[in-house]
Amino acid sequence: METRHYKKVSIEKVKIRMDLDKDIFFNNWKKIISSKAIHELSKIIYEKEGHDINVSEMFIALYLDRASKIIAYYVISVGGVVATVVDSRLIYAAAINCLASSIILVHNHPSENLQPSNHDISIKKEIKIIGDIHKIQLLDFVIITTDAHYSFADEGIL
Repeated sequence: METRHYKKVSIEKVKIRMDLDKDIFFNNWKKIISSKAIHELSKIIYEKEGHDINVSEMFIALYLDRASKIIAYYVISVGGVVATVVDSRLIYAAAINCLASSIILVHNHPSENLQPSNHDISIKKEIKIIGDIHKIQLLDFVIITTDAHYSFADEGIL
């Protein structure tokens, strides 16, 4: 019988921004109450991360506590002009690491087309199923451009 050896991976390798209380720009964003607020906060995060929203796609997750206050965010991936890779394991590794009760997913479309792609819809379904299993609610999935946003929650298709 073959013996398998598994590499132990520390959850701390998932680098998330949890020092938000020390960060002045988060003071006004403690509680998310609308998709418009998510859009505005996301633009700030993109800029803070040095990402040009009009050049390539970036996918981020916002992590919230039971009172819907942001406790952390994590840049899941940065991709190319038309796509980025999203790994649900990274989303939930960070969620579990910071003891999040819910998450909000955000990514940009440099094309300025706000319509969700088939990939966006597929990712949303996968993340929702996994969240239901872990009892971490998916509150919204927001696609953003410089001036506008599309919210799955607002459209009633979450």
